[in-house]
This record gives sequence, C-alpha cells and structure tokens, in this order.
Amino acid sequence: MPLGRDYDQQECALARALEVVGERWTLLVLRDCFFGVRRFADLRAHLDVPRAVLSDRLATLVDAGILERRPYAPGREEYVLTDTGLDLWPALFTLARWGDQHRVGPAHGRRRFRHADCPDGGADLAAGAVCPACGALPGPASLETRPLDPDDGEGGRPPREDAVSRALRRPHRLLTPLP
Repeated sequence: MPLGRDYDQQECALARALEVVGERWTLLVLRDCFFGVRRFADLRAHLDVPRAVLSDRLATLVDAGILERRPYAPGREEYVLTDTGLDLWPALFTLARWGDQHRVGPAHGRRRFRHADCPDGGADLAAGAVCPACGALPGPASLETRPLDPDDGEGGRPPREDAVSRALRRPHRLLTPLP
C-alpha cells in the first residue's frame, strides 16, 4: 500500500513543508535547480530518476509555487526557482552540511559554497549558511560552489560524465544555468 502525501493529523509547519518537499527525489531536484539545472532532460540525466517520478516531482513543485515553468524555445520549457523556492536555500545547505558531517566520508561528493559577493572578501559558508567573513546570510545568487577536491571524483568512484556533473567540476555560481 503506497504511503499518502499528507499529514492531516499533524498541525505543524514541518508537516506542511514535508507535504511538498518530503518525497524521495524532491530535495535532489531542488539541489540541482539551485546548481542551475533547468531542463527536464538535464535533471533526468544527472539524477538518474525515472521519467514519471521526475514529472510528478516537478509538477508538485510548480503547483506549490516553488518552481515555475518558463519557455526557452518554441514548445520547450525549463524550471526556474521562484522566490518561495529560493527561500529553501538555507535549509538545503544545512541538510547537505549535516550529510557531510554525519553520513558521508571526507571525499564523497562534498562541495564548498563561497560568498562570492562578500564585501569582506568572501569565505566558505559556515553553519547556518552564514558567511563567516561578513556575518551575512547570503542568497544563492551570491554564492559560488565548487567540489571539495575537484580531482577526487566521488569517494573513489569514477566521476560521472553527464553534462551537469562535468560542469560542476569547475567553480560555478548558483542559479546560473547549466550546462
């Protein structure tokens, strides 16, 4: 029996948030959108997610106002984070940092995020997605990401060769379209 999508008996903001972002694949779709992946085919290739699942997750995120569809060519649309979606950045960063510290080894796909627009020269974000140089909570458009060790691949595994993975081996400004 499949699990339901809601938490009707829970009167809690976290339960309401999980109704939108709590399904498998959803946070990874959002992560890729922050990285600048906008097109269905690129999301599917980078995530290795079944087409039907990705379609469902994107529809849910669009319906919730987290993503919007925008035409980029006749009959073709891409997915772009809305202001509501951008507000999820600190939560995604914090969850990824927790994963770095408690779930993966030091060389398993870890990334750094630097406050590129910092008036004090910038630094890699600290806990809570705060810039330690200026104390700001920078928005994703002010951040640059890069792999912890660009030559390491993902913990000894051969590096992935899809276009998104190749592009993310170099420093990249968040929200800038890839590939």
